[in-house]
Amino acid sequence: MSDDARWLAAAAGIAARGRPLSRPNPAVGALIVRDGRVVGRGWTRPGGRPHAEAVALAMAGDAADGATLYVTLEPCAHDSARGPACACLIAASGLSRVVAACRDPDPRTAGRGLARIAAAGIAAEFLAIPQAHASLAGYLTLRVKHRPHVTLKLATSLDGCIAMAGGESRWITGEAARAHGHAMRAGADAILVGGGTLRADAPGLDVRLPGLGNRSPERWVLTRGKVPEGWHALPSPEAIANMDGVQYLFVEGGAQAAAAFLAADLVDRLLLYRAPIVIGGGRPAIGDIGLASLAGAHGRWRMSDRRRLGSDTLEVYDRAPCSPE
Repeated sequence: MSDDARWLAAAAGIAARGRPLSRPNPAVGALIVRDGRVVGRGWTRPGGRPHAEAVALAMAGDAADGATLYVTLEPCAHDSARGPACACLIAASGLSRVVAACRDPDPRTAGRGLARIAAAGIAAEFLAIPQAHASLAGYLTLRVKHRPHVTLKLATSLDGCIAMAGGESRWITGEAARAHGHAMRAGADAILVGGGTLRADAPGLDVRLPGLGNRSPERWVLTRGKVPEGWHALPSPEAIANMDGVQYLFVEGGAQAAAAFLAADLVDRLLLYRAPIVIGGGRPAIGDIGLASLAGAHGRWRMSDRRRLGSDTLEVYDRAPCSPE
């Protein structure tokens, strides 16, 4: 990996600090590097402003002269009532070089950001790296596919059950896996369960980790009926195209909701928490998805991560990445 790629990967790492509080703007990460040393860093602040580049430039001050800016998303080229375009700030910053990982699919920028920077005499280029695209998956999916990025979480036994036959499910996985699941909730804009899960379990769907209580996502339920106060109804998986402002949707269950999103081909990531137990005759994790042949099940998923969480195992599977290129 080149030095540029390493710095961009580091910028992608800090971008997560802005998610999901940066909504409706993407969670962007930026680093300003001079002589091999970080002199400025930033990520998108709550509510979307200030942008990561503006935060990094403010931190760097005069040290930005002759430095390189590494940013996960192309700097914006449009002014707004909330502040000037980042491309204009950069043009007047004294930076010598800008490296961006992703072209912004927003038509107000879409290549114009780096073009404006280059016109100011600053070397400007794109360098695509997977870490940056992954950090912006929600924003890119929303802009390109006009829907949120969907993660489906499953917590199962070794034989693929999410509960005993009678419905008992607390707890299949251990404390470490459950804590990790709450951390994943904290990165979502909205969390969804099926109507049956809501009626049977009355889940809170909040983030129960110290210091992250303000990251609890909006609560959605897959139903055409009435929902309790504080919940939002989603009549069908396809209706996620109308979820304004929502970049990341976290689907937690149950089996029919999981099947509905998979059948509609709307799942981008699978989080499979697997406990070292066998239930036998329990409730399956996923209902019928209408698969016509075994051949249709192959080639859709790739394992992107695998780790131990206490006695449990987490496997992460992704679809092909969403890219504006």
